[in-house]
Amino acid sequence: MNTLKAEKRDMQTKAKKLRREGFVTGNVFGREMKESMPIKITKNEAERFFKTCTKGSKVTLEIEGQSMPVLVKEIDYDSLKRQILEIDFQALVKGEKVHSVAEVVLLNHEKVNTGVVEKLLDEISYRALPEALIEKIEVDVGDMKLGDSIKVKDLPIASDKDIDLLTDPETVVANVTAVRNAVETTDEEGAAEEAAQ
Repeated sequence: MNTLKAEKRDMQTKAKKLRREGFVTGNVFGREMKESMPIKITKNEAERFFKTCTKGSKVTLEIEGQSMPVLVKEIDYDSLKRQILEIDFQALVKGEKVHSVAEVVLLNHEKVNTGVVEKLLDEISYRALPEALIEKIEVDVGDMKLGDSIKVKDLPIASDKDIDLLTDPETVVANVTAVRNAVETTDEEGAAEEAAQ
C-alpha cells in the first residue's frame, strides 16, 4: 500500500494561504472519528503520490507519527492551474463496507482495426470491505469487432462475491463504432469550391 505523509492543519490559516505556501489541503473522516480531521500535504508529496494513485486508491496516511489506512474519496483538481487543491480521505474500519470507485482502463485498443473503440464509462461505483477494494479495472478490448460492446456485467467485478456493485450492470463500458470518413467530404467540398471559382 502506498504511503502519503501529511500534517494536521490549523484551521486559523486559510486554505488559499496554505496553497500559496506550497500545500494541498485535505480532510480525513470516518465512522470511528468524532469529527473530521483537517490536514495539509506538501504539494510535491501530493503530486508524486498521484502519479500512481487516484480516486478510489487505498493508501496509508502518516500523520505526525500515526499511520492510518484510508481511501481516497475526492480529489479537487484545478485543470487550468494544473494543481491539486484538496483531497478527502475516508478512514477505513475493519469489517465496515465503504463506497468507492474503480477506474476503467482499456487495454489493446490499438489492435482493433474494424472500427473505433469508444470508452463510455470512466469509473465503476461499488461497496466493499477494506480488504476487497479495487483501484483499477483493466478491460482488454483487443478482440472486439465493429458493433461489439462490453457491459459492466461482463467484467470480473460484477461476479465478485465480496463486492456490491452500485453501477447498473447493463451500463456499456466500451463499444466499437464505425470510422466516420471525414476525408471524403472535405475532398468533395474542395472540388465543389474549385468548380464554383
